[in-house]
Amino acid sequence: MKAAVLRGPRDLRVEAVGAPAVAADTVLVRVAAIGLCGTDYRIWNGDRPVSYPLVMGHELVGTVVAHGPEAGLIRRGDRVAIEPNYSCRVCPLCREGNRNLCLERVAVGIDVDGGLAEMAAVPARCCWPAPPDVDEARLVLAEPLAVVVRAVARAQLAPGQSAAVLGLGSLGLLALQVLRARGARVLAVARHGRRLDLARSLGAVAVATTAGGEHAAAARAFSGREGVDLVIETAGTPEAVGHALDLVRPGGRVVLTGLPHEPSSLDFFPVVRREVTIAGSMIYQDEFPEALRLLASGAVRPEALVTHRFALADIAAAFEAHRTPEAIKVAVFP
Repeated sequence: MKAAVLRGPRDLRVEAVGAPAVAADTVLVRVAAIGLCGTDYRIWNGDRPVSYPLVMGHELVGTVVAHGPEAGLIRRGDRVAIEPNYSCRVCPLCREGNRNLCLERVAVGIDVDGGLAEMAAVPARCCWPAPPDVDEARLVLAEPLAVVVRAVARAQLAPGQSAAVLGLGSLGLLALQVLRARGARVLAVARHGRRLDLARSLGAVAVATTAGGEHAAAARAFSGREGVDLVIETAGTPEAVGHALDLVRPGGRVVLTGLPHEPSSLDFFPVVRREVTIAGSMIYQDEFPEALRLLASGAVRPEALVTHRFALADIAAAFEAHRTPEAIKVAVFP
C-alpha cells in the first residue's frame, strides 16, 4: 500500500509500505478521507517532536476491511469515523472519568502511525459507526466537531444566552454552529475580516474583528449589556485570552480550546474583580456520538469548511496549502 511517511522535519515521502498488522483488538481501515490540522503542520515542520519514521494523520474516516477477534461489534464493511485518542483506562484520571487527561494517552498519527495512508490500523474502541447519509467530505470534520461539542458543554450555556466565538478557523466555525444548534445568539470574532461573511452564512448574528479593539464594543452592543454571557476561544494565540476577557460580561464564562505555543500575558485583576470563570477544554470524553448526530441532522454544515482537497500523492502541496489564508480545512483523499 501507499503511505506518506515522515522521515524527519519537512521530509515527507509517499512510499510503498506493508499493510499494518491487525491485532486482536484492532481493525484495519481503508482510509477514505483525512483532514489536516495545526498539530499535523507542527509535526511536519519539526516544531512538535515525534519518533521517526511516522505516518501522520488523526482526523480520519474510512471503511473497515479486516478486524481482530476482540473487535467487538465492529465488522468488515462498516463505515467509521475514528476517535484518535485512547487512554490507558487504569490510571486515577481514567477511573474518575477524565480519560481525555490521561498522562498515558495515545494519539493516532502522533504517537503511533495514523491515517495518511491507504490503510490504517486502529483500536476497535476508536471506531464510531458513520451515519449512512453523511459522506466522507463531511464526516472528516467529526473529530474537530467533537472538540467543540465538549467546549460548548463546558460553557454551561443556558437558553437565550449570548455567546461569542473567538477565532474563525475550522474549530471556531464549527463552534458557531454548535452554539446556534443549542439556541444561542452568536457574535463571531476574528483577527481579520476575511471569514466574517462565511460566519454570517453559518448563523452568526453579528461579527467583529479584534483590530483596534472593536470587539469589546461589539460585544456590548450585541449583548445589550457589559458583554456576552460566554466565550468559546479557538484562536490559540497568546493574545486570545485577553481578547476573550474583553468580550465577556462580569460573572460570565470563558472556555479555552486553543493551545498557544508562546507564553500569554494576562492581568488577573479583572478576572477576580468581575468573577469571570475561565475553563480549559481538552479534546473530548464522550462527545463523538453527539458530533455524528449533529452532522447527520444537518444542524452542523461542514461542507463549506473543506476548502482544499488533495490526493495522497500530492501531500506536500496539501501541507503548503494548509498555511495559506484561504485554507480552512485541507482534506486528503487516499
